[in-house]
Amino acid sequence: MEAIDLFGLRELFNRCRILLCFNGPISRSLIEEIGNALRNYLQADQAHPSSAMDVFSVYIELTQNIRHYSTSRNYDELAGSATVVVARDERGFYVVQAGNLVEQEDGELLLAKVGELARLDKTQLKAAYKEQLRKPRSSDAVSGAGLGLIDVARKSAEPLVANLSPASDGRAFFSLRAVI
Repeated sequence: MEAIDLFGLRELFNRCRILLCFNGPISRSLIEEIGNALRNYLQADQAHPSSAMDVFSVYIELTQNIRHYSTSRNYDELAGSATVVVARDERGFYVVQAGNLVEQEDGELLLAKVGELARLDKTQLKAAYKEQLRKPRSSDAVSGAGLGLIDVARKSAEPLVANLSPASDGRAFFSLRAVI
């Protein structure tokens, strides 16, 4: 393993105002532990209670989605790893970013869904949420009803931003950014 410039990494984290960063295999208990750390960071940062709740719920939604997806695809620990960053931008907004490996086709579908949601205003997002809530859910559905992603978009102060970067073996790295 090559030496890591921890001071340089620390400086990067400070410059980017990163409160929390995680990269690795994600389990239910780890999601909970990181969530507790995030709550403590937000409390120490004196976040407004409603903002803190939104940041926390977006973190939970994104990390649980990663875990469920990785489990449904039977990914090993390395392929099922998550990368999560919570930071503050220069305006004081919280930025929650999360990413993981996905099958290329799944990533393209997600990218399109995020693009659709990004074009909607708050009123349209509320209507989309209500419409999705009324849709029947198939008993053999692997994923949720799509409510979580719509809810993340509703909580975000800006349109969601997603990226898909090519990886190997027909996979890509999907990342999502929400500003709270």
